[in-house]
Amino acid sequence: MSFDELRALLARHVRPDETTAIEGLYIAQVQRSGPPETQMSGTVLAVLAQGAKRLAVGDEVLEYRPGDYLVTSLDLPVTGSFIGASPETPALGLALVLDPIAIADVLLEVGAGELPRPQRRTVPAVAVGSLTTEILDALTRLVRLLDHPRDRAALAPLIKREILWRLITGEQGEAVRQLGLAESGLHTIGRAVRWIREHYDEPFRVDDLARLAGMSSSAFYRNFQIVTAQSPIQFQKHIRLQQARLLLAANSRDVTGVAHRVGYDSPSQFSREYRRLFGTTPSRAAALPQSISE
Repeated sequence: MSFDELRALLARHVRPDETTAIEGLYIAQVQRSGPPETQMSGTVLAVLAQGAKRLAVGDEVLEYRPGDYLVTSLDLPVTGSFIGASPETPALGLALVLDPIAIADVLLEVGAGELPRPQRRTVPAVAVGSLTTEILDALTRLVRLLDHPRDRAALAPLIKREILWRLITGEQGEAVRQLGLAESGLHTIGRAVRWIREHYDEPFRVDDLARLAGMSSSAFYRNFQIVTAQSPIQFQKHIRLQQARLLLAANSRDVTGVAHRVGYDSPSQFSREYRRLFGTTPSRAAALPQSISE
């Protein structure tokens, strides 16, 4: 499996903001390995043509490199770092946004008879699979369209659909299929995930979230941990700290005010947990210019 053409295409078309002329396709280049960074994952297919990346999702640690692909089927807080990236051999990869509506459209058109038998179980929202020649070929053809503007509108949707089909029927197909099914286990947990993200500064009872997901409390807790690799309380803590980081990056000097704003009653607890996640104190982050603190 050769990545030569894809690597050359990515290097030629990478932009500082990582966007491309194809909607939902992003290209990234990282020239230095740095400390782990926490951010929201989005719902994407990610592939590296050069380099390697390590991700922590809750209590799980995943690693992928050329020959692997990463699928994220819920927008979760993840902590990641590139391994061994340098100006001479930068990490180089792409991400393609996975659209639930497009996935549902493929599932409806094809029908259940052409798909693997549903496993009827909740699956992790972030997973690594083995990249196939077919997926690599389709991704290369999609990126190649950046050199052919006249062909993009007609061909990009067709190639994206092909990629979705390869994912749906592939090693991590259960997670991708559940992304497109309205009543899948992933979607029911997703309702609770969205509630926590939208009300991150509010206390909650697990029983209430379980009712929102339509599950018993024990089943909800078990399935939430399968999907997110963390408990509901741990997940809320990551969201709170991520939001606090954004507020501090906006040059807020009121660390205590930020702590209360994101839901902490104790500024000292906030400071401890912030430092544990980001490796620096909130006071230090608030004193730094935004471009340095990020």
